[in-house]
Amino acid sequence: MSNYDPLDLRGQEATKADKDLVEKLEVEAESADVKWLMGSKRGRRIVWRLLDQCGVFRLTFNPNAMQMAFAEGNRNFGNRMLTIIHSLCPELYPTMVKENASVRNTDDRRSHPT
Repeated sequence: MSNYDPLDLRGQEATKADKDLVEKLEVEAESADVKWLMGSKRGRRIVWRLLDQCGVFRLTFNPNAMQMAFAEGNRNFGNRMLTIIHSLCPELYPTMVKENASVRNTDDRRSHPT
């Protein structure tokens, strides 16, 4: 049984205000978490690895439609992460790219000695 009273406008407004406050606090916590994670070299490595595993930086084409749909779902998650990063701490994205480009170059030199 619900205690909802359609005539209790003050109660409805208080409930809505409580829900809005909880939502605002959740958004602020998520923002702080992402900024904290992107604020360290280790965190940026983790984010880069997740973006790479999600397939953000490659095509997802596959002749099997179900496999391609699965890959696109992963990629969608990565793209949402990328959007959050660009909206909350866009200045750290180029830093992350540079850090991982230097790691990639080092790996390339190890696998292809001259």
